[in-house]
Amino acid sequence: MRALKIAATGMSAQQMRVETISNNLANMSTTGYNARRAEFADLHYQQMARAGTINASDGTVLPTGVQLGLGVRPAAVSIHLQQGALSATNGDLDVAIEGLGYLEVTLPNGQTAYTRDGGLKRTGEGLIVTSDGFAVGPEITIPDDARSISINADGEVYAYFDEAAAGQLLGQFTLTGFTNSKGLEAIGSNMFLETEASGPALVSSPGEDGLGTLRQGYLEDSSVDAVREITELIEAQRGYEMNAKVISAVDQMMSATTQVR
Repeated sequence: MRALKIAATGMSAQQMRVETISNNLANMSTTGYNARRAEFADLHYQQMARAGTINASDGTVLPTGVQLGLGVRPAAVSIHLQQGALSATNGDLDVAIEGLGYLEVTLPNGQTAYTRDGGLKRTGEGLIVTSDGFAVGPEITIPDDARSISINADGEVYAYFDEAAAGQLLGQFTLTGFTNSKGLEAIGSNMFLETEASGPALVSSPGEDGLGTLRQGYLEDSSVDAVREITELIEAQRGYEMNAKVISAVDQMMSATTQVR
């Protein structure tokens, strides 16, 4: 009764799909979030009669053979990279990335992470940080007496003071790109880590090397499509139910077998 275990792998796969969908829906309002998709592959096959095997003395071969599949397995949970809509916030430290690229963040352990969440803040010392308090690289400090801040599309940060009409350049944000952004490791808090699959970080100024530009006073919305997620949720639910019915049918067949006298 292989069908019992095969259906169990199908139920497990659909459960994983539902978990992925639920995570997408939970992050509908997360800044810069990209939807994930659960991907699956069939398990190995049991060769009852291998295709191409000689079937007779005259050299006749089996054209197809008998291959029994043993179920399904998770292949990947990939991220669907897509630019989210930009929402105006009018915050002087809110920046949205138009196009490719990530902001560089320094974690407390010294490790470098990357994010598309441009909802930046400032510490009591004026240092520009993320919402979790991690410094954004390169580090830029805003003077206490600055009356306003301006960030242009190239990532240059200017401070304006009461006694001067011209702005003072404080520094410039950089953007980081990757050969395979889908290979980044998500660690939560809208941040990612570089991996062997992503390739090395390619740091450049906004607008250069195919990277995006910055827009002050905006934040990037989540790219989750609620209608699509609900549709996939219904499909996953029906798939789970059908695999459960297979298990119920196999149970009845086994019950009939035990009652044979």
